[in-house]
Amino acid sequence: MSRFITLILAILFVASCRPPVYPPKPAGYFRIDTPVAHQYRPYNQAGFPYTFEYPAYSIIQKDTIFSKHGKADNPYWINIYFPSFNAVINITYKEFSTHIQFDSLVSGAYDLSFFHHEKADYIKEEEFSSPSSSIVLYTIGGNSASRYQFTATDSVKHFIRGALYFDVTPNADSLKPATDFLEKDIEHILATIQWRQAFQIKSEK
Repeated sequence: MSRFITLILAILFVASCRPPVYPPKPAGYFRIDTPVAHQYRPYNQAGFPYTFEYPAYSIIQKDTIFSKHGKADNPYWINIYFPSFNAVINITYKEFSTHIQFDSLVSGAYDLSFFHHEKADYIKEEEFSSPSSSIVLYTIGGNSASRYQFTATDSVKHFIRGALYFDVTPNADSLKPATDFLEKDIEHILATIQWRQAFQIKSEK
């Protein structure tokens, strides 16, 4: 009997010496610190066909894509960078003069937005207007490369297309604080777009 008790105590002693087993921790996400409040400043670049208000915590640079002739494909294309979010809004601009050109721009913007449908859980298309523009905002759900895409036009001459991208692997859950915050900024940009009606694009030679 004493041997049996000794054996049990030995087994319990050995078991108590085993290192504890911890369950794996769930995957976490990097913390994204958003600005305390939305703040804006005017973008009123001389010689540009449009103006708007953009976030004070962003940086605007002209697009650096050049044609084979060494000139910018379109000098009115810009990028709005958000360094704290590692994000950028690409904005392209086109001038049109006929219904055919306008329909082509609208169709092209639609196709580019729905290009993400394979990765998207859904694509929501919303139409609204500001005092100067007709606007379409595409919200792309899921782990797609772009969360928001949009167009703005006066339906007569000017057409803008924009798209928000993050320079990280797309993950809707981890990026949600940033996309929710930037949604308000995109809405403000669209609401404040103004067109220079007397503007005429200079032909490139």
